Amino acid sequence: MIPAQFDYLAPTTVEEALAALAQHGDEAKILAGGQSLLPVLRMRLNAPEMVIDLGKITSLRGVRDDGDAIVVGAMTQHSVVGSDPLVAEHAALVSKAVEHLADAQIRHRGTFGGALAHADPAGDLGAPTLALGAQFVVQGPSGTRTVPADEFFVDLFETAIGEDEILVAVRLPKHTGWGAHYEKFVRVAHQWPIVAVAAAVRVEGGTIAEARIGLTNMGSTPMRAHAVEQALVGQPATADGVREAASRAAEGTNPPSDLNGDADYRRHLATVLTRRAVLTAAGATG
Repeated sequence: MIPAQFDYLAPTTVEEALAALAQHGDEAKILAGGQSLLPVLRMRLNAPEMVIDLGKITSLRGVRDDGDAIVVGAMTQHSVVGSDPLVAEHAALVSKAVEHLADAQIRHRGTFGGALAHADPAGDLGAPTLALGAQFVVQGPSGTRTVPADEFFVDLFETAIGEDEILVAVRLPKHTGWGAHYEKFVRVAHQWPIVAVAAAVRVEGGTIAEARIGLTNMGSTPMRAHAVEQALVGQPATADGVREAASRAAEGTNPPSDLNGDADYRRHLATVLTRRAVLTAAGATG
């Protein structure tokens, strides 16, 4: 289908974009990489009067070191994030997740911030950023504020970004030296995950000292598997040491039921994938 007619604006600064957003209000939509918005427009599921394209705002692109965190501009393409050496060294879990995100074409066009602001619970970036304790930098008419990951994802396709605000950057706290793995289960390659698990693990002398586990598509938002994290601490990084902790992965979750599998199936998958993800992240086998 062809989208309904709309006006188009491509500002070159965040301030210009915010001014346009304030002027057009509910009738405006922000365009980042377009991998989610453009299909919606083509199917006429949404018909904004104005589309504000952030593609010419160069200040929103790039990856930089900022002391205790790696800062990723919201308009940085997935392919750039996935190949960046700073991200690989200090936030390896994000690099691992980007490898599994859709296909090469989407990774080269889609943007890191756009995918996170879309807040699809089946998206591949929510769980890794939540697990790492990312901070989301949001700018609006009154200035800039930082939202922690556990407050950013509010509900299905809903975030803490205000109607008059724009996500400008994501701060990824450094987890240098941590093992990381993203375990994704799909029926067809490049599909949205039925369930996926993001695991970051710090091992000392063969024992798990810290663990951070994020769950994809196990509720209306990305989720932390806090029970697993707590149960893993002090356990040997072996199959036997991880198995019991991983069995708690589905605690507190509310997975959907659809044609790909019902809620009980997803709960089972979560335990299996968590075990695999933790063992791989810890450098163990079995």
